[in-house]
Amino acid sequence: MKLAMIGLGKMGGNMAARLLRHKIKVVGFDFNTEFVNKLVKDEGLEAATSVADAVGKLEGQKIVWLMLPAGEITEKQIKELIPMLNKGDIIVDGGNSNYKHSQRRGAMLAEQGIGFIDCGTSGGVWGLDNGYCLMYGGEKQYADVLAPYAQALTHADRGWAHVGPVGSGHFTKMIHNGIEYGMMQAFAEGLDLIKGKEDFNLDLAQITELWRHGSVVRSWLLDLTAEALKGDQTLEGIAPYVADSGEGRWTVVEAVEQGVAAPVLTVALQARFRSQDADGYSYKLLSLMRNAFGGHAVKSSK
Repeated sequence: MKLAMIGLGKMGGNMAARLLRHKIKVVGFDFNTEFVNKLVKDEGLEAATSVADAVGKLEGQKIVWLMLPAGEITEKQIKELIPMLNKGDIIVDGGNSNYKHSQRRGAMLAEQGIGFIDCGTSGGVWGLDNGYCLMYGGEKQYADVLAPYAQALTHADRGWAHVGPVGSGHFTKMIHNGIEYGMMQAFAEGLDLIKGKEDFNLDLAQITELWRHGSVVRSWLLDLTAEALKGDQTLEGIAPYVADSGEGRWTVVEAVEQGVAAPVLTVALQARFRSQDADGYSYKLLSLMRNAFGGHAVKSSK
């Protein structure tokens, strides 16, 4: 078993490492040679000097897994791959592409006889050790080929599924991230209220740790928040600025297009917009959470 991984940053690099640790051969390429060299040294990655070189190192039914930024970069790479591949080969887009773009790309590749799987990928920087959650969209025949890779990246038959046709993998990941916005906002606002009750002098680290055990709101997101607050409750070094990724916006647009009420998800997105021109403890907490699960950069308050 062997595939090419294009894009070896925070997500792609860790995914390549996990595959290699499960005895799956990976040939990788990234313009950042530091990423490549580290994986060669630490994990036994087979390095490629270009995308074409990576594809050329594959035999039989070729699988090219992309972990690239959504948008023009992914679009250009997929188009460049077409003449390098044969009928029956498979392209996997594991990034956070808009599901409508994935539908169009899937149709374009189908005309060439090339398989396409849009793979919603969750797990952040913790996926290497804990396993990822993968949502495959595309034809079942291609999802079946990718099943052994999914089993290595997740927990065997837990943590991945073929969820539907082309576009459905990125669609479910989009909604997943919209829900994530709402959950994070609820924790941030609630903890801000606890901090604001100054006459009680409540310990946020103690309370979040307490909630981890037996409470209705226990979750991995709470685990990460509690661990982070143990080291620093003031968050003085974090600016109250919370970036928003495309999936949150796309989720709200989808709600509008379907005519489905999604007030919590919408307000959570609007709160992030507000944070970009505001000051507040809850926004610092949101920034802290994004860093904890996804390794997203934190804006310094200095």
